[in-house]
Order: sequence, then structure tokens, then C-alpha cells
Amino acid sequence: MDEPPIPLFRTPIFTEKARCQDCYKCVRACPVKAIKVAEDSATVMAERCVYCGTCVSVCPVGAKKVRDDLDSARRLLKRKERVVLSLAPSFVTEFPGLEPPRLIHALRGLGFWAVSETALGAQAVSSACAQALEQGGPGAYVSTACPTVVELIRRYHVDQLPLLTPLLSPLLAHCKLLRREYGEDIGIVFAGPCIAKKLEADARPDLLDTALTFADLHRWLEEEGLDPMECRATEQDCFQPERARDGALYPADGGMTRSIARRGHPEGVTFMAFSGIPSLQGALGGLEGPLEQKLFLELLACEGGCVNGPQARRTCGTALKWLRVMDCAPASGKPAPKTPPPAVDLRAEPLADPVARVAHEAGLIQEALRRLGKTAPEDELNCGGCGYDTCRNLAEALLEDRAEPRMCVSYMRRLAMNKANALIRAMPAGVALVDEGLRIVECNRRFAETLGGDAPDVFDVKPGLGGADLGRLAPDLKGFFARGLEKEVAALRRDVQVGGRILRLTVFTIEAGRLVGGVLQDITEPAVQREQVLQQAQEVIRKNVATVQKIAFLLGENAAETEMMLESLASSFRNAPSPLGGPASAEDARRGN
Repeated sequence: MDEPPIPLFRTPIFTEKARCQDCYKCVRACPVKAIKVAEDSATVMAERCVYCGTCVSVCPVGAKKVRDDLDSARRLLKRKERVVLSLAPSFVTEFPGLEPPRLIHALRGLGFWAVSETALGAQAVSSACAQALEQGGPGAYVSTACPTVVELIRRYHVDQLPLLTPLLSPLLAHCKLLRREYGEDIGIVFAGPCIAKKLEADARPDLLDTALTFADLHRWLEEEGLDPMECRATEQDCFQPERARDGALYPADGGMTRSIARRGHPEGVTFMAFSGIPSLQGALGGLEGPLEQKLFLELLACEGGCVNGPQARRTCGTALKWLRVMDCAPASGKPAPKTPPPAVDLRAEPLADPVARVAHEAGLIQEALRRLGKTAPEDELNCGGCGYDTCRNLAEALLEDRAEPRMCVSYMRRLAMNKANALIRAMPAGVALVDEGLRIVECNRRFAETLGGDAPDVFDVKPGLGGADLGRLAPDLKGFFARGLEKEVAALRRDVQVGGRILRLTVFTIEAGRLVGGVLQDITEPAVQREQVLQQAQEVIRKNVATVQKIAFLLGENAAETEMMLESLASSFRNAPSPLGGPASAEDARRGN
């Protein structure tokens, strides 16, 4: 039977729209603002994303998903006789306390022909970097070990693109080494904490078939019922073709630098390591200019290094993870052979793919700000609630169709207040909102007019009577509002006599214990009385109609029953026998009737 077709290509990170709660946390956390908000759903913009995985990590409802390539790996195992798993060196922190042979036994139980350390490729890259630093001139050299860093420079720091060392990443270098060792017909699957490695699999299918995350690997082991801690290792359960050395240091921040230094510290080279996208973006500033010395920058997107990758388990702190990496790196304290020639050609030239940046005219930005209800500088709160640092950043995103006006909290709050105020002003009855201190939050003029006294004059001076003491303006109504604040009520209706008038007050809860609303009517007014008479008349008519309908129903039901009874009696009499023993004659029947 034919296998189902492989799903069409999808980006490594996507949004499950049904779960997105428009909290804008991903917008706030994304270091390159590669999130587009449309129809209250935050989606990843593939053309801007560097796949650092930050949005996946911070999403509170799990709406940001990582592409599942587990089926792709399973298909590969069916198609290929020999499939090698390239295991990221951070496995020592992902599976703490687990001897490598036990883990290898479990992974071979999934169907892999062999398990190899990605760190072997890292060692080859370290050797190539050491040679480049020895032979190169002064200037800055930026590592290409992290695919997210490469994407960041390709898209957002194109001026620094020439600074990237023209070398493959450790993973792709490892793939080349494996294919040279075992042949081009093998399959290769990677497993590690990085989401961006899926980009490398998409871009170089000739080297890497599929990239899995550690989360995928854990799920796969669980589905197959394989617990590495319970596995009993054999002599065949070892890394192929050999165990890595200093390349195992790569997952820790500065690990690549230490690996290069072990090959004989190139003279005149200054080494620096930065991790975390904000830090490394700051480090890149101004480096496109000439330098009088050699500077090597090890840049990693994840703070603390790959041990804190987006798909790594948070089992302990960074310091303890570093200790585990250093302790498990075989012979990490011994010097490596000085710059041995690479076993394979590791050269690679990253290509620029700049994100288009539009310089918006000041007039367009002002128009976008007006859409947000910001017509003056003091309206630009720069609160960050929308996910952008400033209101102007949000305005630019609006112009680029990456955002919506309702992302602005202050705009939505003002819009809601304006709608509520317009509704209150338009109501023919008096309406007031009162807080827990029995002070008026907002009211319409009709409410002030119904209260009478000084209230209308005060309203003219201060429209809405915001902050006014209800007890002073309407002492007879204060107690009813207080009762509504004490206990949540759907509607508390009372008629209160004030002077020669009768005021009908309806109090209802808006926010229990904090805010209540009140509707006030002077039912002694002729217009109100006419309305009440009309309502009462309509109610009487409705009840009378219902009664008539019920009587008609009962009469109709009784008439039908009477007719049926008479018909039954007549039928019985017609069929009764005559006194002579024969059937009754018509005359007898008439006499009987």
C-alpha cells in the first residue's frame, strides 16, 4: 500500500489561530517584531522571522507551534536502510545523569542504524576557524555556528554579512563528514534543542534530511515505550564513528572560543562571546568599519548558549548545565592538534536576504497615530501594552499592515468610554455610575435635572459630575446605591418620595462591590405618567386577550365533548331491540327520543 504523501512545506513556527488569545505577548517578546496581528490572531511572518523560538517559549496558551517532523523521520527510516542520528552535544543537559550508551541503545531502538555526535562537525569548524584566523588579516570575524544568528545578519544586519566566517555550521559540517564516512546514500536526522535547525534541513536537503527537536525525540521515545534509563547497553551502543572531544563544549556560551583556543591560540586575536539576541545586536554595531586587530565574535541567539535552546527542558539553571557540558567533554583539558586540515570542504557563503525597511513620511505616521486616537504628544503613552516599545512603532506597524488599532489598550479604553458616555447622554432617563466611595463616576444631564436643587448648576460647571459626593447631591438615594454596592444585584427597584415628587430608582451592579449604575425617573411628570398608563393599559389588554383565548378554548373543548356524548346516546338508542323482539322501528325511535 502506498504511503500517504508528505505534507506540503510549512514554516518551522506557525500559529494555531483557534488558541491565540490576542495577548500580544509574542509581539512584545519577539526581538525582530516578526509577528503580524490580523483579525485578533498573531501569526509569524516567515519573511521576517529568524526562528529563535522566543514566541513559542512565551506564548501562555501554546498557540505558537513548532513544525512536527516526526512523521518525516519515520518515513526516512522506512525508505533508507541506514539512517544516522546526529545528536546535539547539549544532550548531556537534556538527559542528565544518563550514561551515553543507555541513550544510544534507546535511540537505536527507534530504528537508527547509528548515533553520532554533532560535536564532530563542531570540531571540524573549530579547526577551519583557527586556520582562517591565522591566515586572515585584521578585522572582525563572526561565527556561523548558530543558524538564528546567520538569519539575523542576513536579514537585519546586511552590512555585517561579510564578517561571517565563510564556513558551514557545525551541523552541516557533521553531515558532510558522515556522508564521506558512510556514503551519500545514508539518511541523516538531527535532534537537538534548536528550532532554526529545521531551516538548515529545508535549505540543504542534500546534506540533512530532517531536523527534530528534543521535544520531538522525547515524544517519540514515549510513543515507542522506550525509557533510556531502563535500557541495558551493549558493546555496540557507542557513538559512531568516534567520540567527540572539545566539540562537546559548543552548547555552553563561549564553548566555541574555548574549542578554537585549544588548537593553539592564534596570535593577535581577541575572542569575545555574546548570547541573547539583544546583546549580540548591540555587539554588532559599528563593526562594518576597519579594525586594526583581529576580533573573533562567538554569537549565540539563546542566552547562556544552546543548553537553553527553545526546545530544551528547563531542568536546572545555566551554571549547572555548563558544569555538565564541561564534565562530559572527553579530554577537554588536553590540547588538540594544531589546526589540522579539514577532512571535507566546509566553505559556504551566506547570501543576503534583507528585510525591506520603509522610511514612512511624518504625515503618514501622524495619520496612523490619529487612527489610534493620539492627536497630541501627551497622548503617546508608550506603555508597551500593544507589544511595541513606542506608539510610533505601533503606528509604523499599522502602515505596514502588521498591526491593528485595537492592539492599543488606551485607544480601546477610550473608545469604550466614549461609547458608554454617548449612550448615557442619549438616554431619556437619568443615568449615573457610582463607585465604592459613593462618588459619581459619570452621569448625564437628565440625572442632574431629576435630582433638582443645585445639581443642574453643578453639572453645567462640571459636566458628568465626576467625583461629586452622591450623599450631598442626593441624600435620599444614597442608601439604595450603598445597598447595591454591598450585595451584587441584578436590579434593585424602589420608589422614593422627594419633596412633592416620586422618583423611581433602579440600581444594578456593574462590578460587584466597586461600581453600580442607577436609572432615575420622576414618575410624577405628565409624560412619565402617560407612559405608565399606556404600559398598564397594554398589560390589561394582554391579560384580557389571554383570558378570552382560554375561555374560548374551554368552551370549544366542552362543546366537542357534549356533541360526542349525544351522538353516542342516539346511536345506542337506534340499535336497541323493539319490545316484540325485532329491531326498533323509526316511529319507536322517535317516541323514544
